[in-house]
Amino acid sequence: MIIDSHCHAWSYWPYQNTNSHEPNQLPVPNPETWGNVEQLIYEMNNNNVDKATIVSAQIWHNQDNNEYISKSVKKYKDRIYQFADFDSNWSETYHSEGSSDRLEKIIEKLDIIGFTHYLGDDDGSWLYSEEGIKLFKIADKHGLIASIAGAPKHQKSIRKIAEIFPNLPILCHHMSGMNNSNTNLNNINDVLESSKYDNIFLKFSGYNYVIGADRRWDFPYSDALWIYKEAYQKFGSNMVWGSDFPVVKFSSTYKQALEVINKYCDFISDDDKKLILGKNLEKLLKERGKID
Repeated sequence: MIIDSHCHAWSYWPYQNTNSHEPNQLPVPNPETWGNVEQLIYEMNNNNVDKATIVSAQIWHNQDNNEYISKSVKKYKDRIYQFADFDSNWSETYHSEGSSDRLEKIIEKLDIIGFTHYLGDDDGSWLYSEEGIKLFKIADKHGLIASIAGAPKHQKSIRKIAEIFPNLPILCHHMSGMNNSNTNLNNINDVLESSKYDNIFLKFSGYNYVIGADRRWDFPYSDALWIYKEAYQKFGSNMVWGSDFPVVKFSSTYKQALEVINKYCDFISDDDKKLILGKNLEKLLKERGKID
């Protein structure tokens, strides 16, 4: 069983115009199909990936991405599942009053396995504020999984939530933002400290972010694998693999994103690779009542 824990799908390529996330990328010739769900299904089929959890992101050109993914989930039942984009840092409702009510409405409207929340430049302390705790209480009540995008500095706040809600799985995007070009020992320790919590998982993904923007093409990312090795020594198999499709197309193919762990991470045991590549996430989805 292979499950892609971190991918996206958009009805229109979000990076078509100059933007802050990918300011140096040229527009693509076919923005309507470059990153749509059919492309994702093709890559999954071509690489024997059984299921995928799509991280919705309502960014440029895609303010309706939650709805687009919801329709796609219905179309490709039992292949893809949705993390709804919720109150992320680009939204007008970021860390504002009424978050728990907004999440309840999304749960009523969409068939989701969890929500994704992109943190901003703040320290993330809102997560364990009165409003934040109300939000995570609703998430836990409904058996959701939290998928959090942040930096090493946010881990302290994430740990507080993990401690308050020990049954709530928290998946941290792209090694929680550790980066080969700017990560120091303190940054690493900020993340590795979270390995003490069984419900915090690192997403084994985003290799191009980990190695740094100036070398995102440098497959198999040998100079960045030390970060994954450090994380593995602490977290063990408490990680989940993700392709970061279709953003990965800026740096490598879907196949290469899969083969980094398959072929080049010889420090991971074969049994643990099976867990990271899918069994962990399958177990979480079953425990949270999202699949049979």
